[in-house]
Amino acid sequence: MSLLLWPQGTPGALGEEAEDKPTLVPYLAEGPGVKPAVIVCPGGGYARRAAHEGDPVALWLNGLGISAFVVHYRVAPYQHPHPLSDAQRAIRTVRHRAAEWNIDPARVGILGFSAGGHLASSAGTHYDAGNPESADPVERQSCRPDLLVLCYPVITFGPYTHEGSKMNLLGEGAPEELVTLMSSERQVNENTPPTFLWHTADDGAVPVENALFFASALSRSKVPFELHVYESGRHGLGLAEDHPEAHTWTQLCGTWLKKQGF
Repeated sequence: MSLLLWPQGTPGALGEEAEDKPTLVPYLAEGPGVKPAVIVCPGGGYARRAAHEGDPVALWLNGLGISAFVVHYRVAPYQHPHPLSDAQRAIRTVRHRAAEWNIDPARVGILGFSAGGHLASSAGTHYDAGNPESADPVERQSCRPDLLVLCYPVITFGPYTHEGSKMNLLGEGAPEELVTLMSSERQVNENTPPTFLWHTADDGAVPVENALFFASALSRSKVPFELHVYESGRHGLGLAEDHPEAHTWTQLCGTWLKKQGF
């Protein structure tokens, strides 16, 4: 089942193809009781969305008793603010339909890999409480996530950035104000949600400094976080089931999610 994020028409759509219509794919956890929810943002350098960082991750979260929602956000040629608008809309949609989906609207997190990690970190540093005057009931909901899970994330658009993600999201010659605005480590404050991060020290595509910068900013703002850096491993590991060390991230993250009440 795939749900249109904007059933009345996508703001800023360039056409009428499937890629112009961002969607949300629900994976509802089974069992009694109200469930927490996590929105999953696959990576892909803001040029595509990697399949192995979407549905399999949602199923892993289901195994933890967490309902998951894979967001098919817009990528190039779409630039900022469209991917962020889609992620914010996904959070609002889950909260709006929380009763229908048996979800606790006060426990809605967001998880992302690589450029999807940048999107998740952006959602955690750019949010609002909703517009109570909106004619669209979805837009009345808060889009602030209750926690972040960032997996080998793109964070910064300064030194140590991933040039492809920066180019696809901001375009060539982006003004310095926009570069600063979308460098997530520059936007952290005491209201940023608790965060779990992991990366590999020799990531050849997205330098580990990205995770370190964000963790350092969280520390300065006294936001609870957990950071795991594995000595080696290629970029794009996903669940990392075949990696001798990094496969432990899912267990560590599961323990952390439980500690956060998820």
